[in-house]
Amino acid sequence: MITDSTASLPPDTARQWGIRVVPIRIRLGDHLADELSVPPTAVVAAMRADRGVSTEPPDPAALYWTYRAAFDDGADAVVSIHISALQSRTVEHARQAAAQLRAPVHVIDSRLMGMALGYAVTGAARVAGAGGSPHRVVEAVKRRLAGSATFVHVHTLDHLRRGGRIGAAAHLVGSALSLKPLLTMRDGQVAPLDRAFGSGRALRKLVDTTVANAGDRVVDIAVEHVGALTEAESVMGELRARIPHVREHLVTEASSAIAVHTGPGTLSVTVSPT
Repeated sequence: MITDSTASLPPDTARQWGIRVVPIRIRLGDHLADELSVPPTAVVAAMRADRGVSTEPPDPAALYWTYRAAFDDGADAVVSIHISALQSRTVEHARQAAAQLRAPVHVIDSRLMGMALGYAVTGAARVAGAGGSPHRVVEAVKRRLAGSATFVHVHTLDHLRRGGRIGAAAHLVGSALSLKPLLTMRDGQVAPLDRAFGSGRALRKLVDTTVANAGDRVVDIAVEHVGALTEAESVMGELRARIPHVREHLVTEASSAIAVHTGPGTLSVTVSPT
């Protein structure tokens, strides 16, 4: 199993399931580095200092050599799952790399990002680890992605606007500073979900929306944050108290690439049915 670093998978989880993570690249001023060498704290510090921060997809060569390494280690096929093609050229580069190999590489556009992507990858790794065929692995990925939802609270839309990732939420730009947007991923793009006056009310709506989406299903829940660990843990506590069937729960930092486009203080909740 191969994915990119926007899946926000903790390193221990990736190692546990044998998942290879190809890093998105982060540009801080004139310096370009793999995301895995740029912690979210460095991104937040650069943004607060108003330094130029942007992202670039992995080079096709990095993906090619990751695929080659998987086959050299005995893989019969590779399933490569990535951030929405409407948010990054990573899928395009993955397909370019796959075309250079005479071996089966299944490249999947998740149309999502963050732990919605991460849970699809770990779910597929479970199927592969149990001896599932590439076809069964791909079907498991598609099923998991189709049932997953992401809800996001950001303090401002400015970072998404500057990075060109704002999608259908563009009309919210310029709202009153106290009006905090809630966002989701829809059809591969960032889309508006709701608005609330003040962060406190926005977070309550975030929790209520997540609980309603989970319903009575057995789900995995993740809360990702950008420099907001205390708030993330508080949100997770409320979710665990109100959602009846949680198989796995995780509080983790969002990937540095996501932090670049959402900004400090972001909280994102993923609901992923098992």
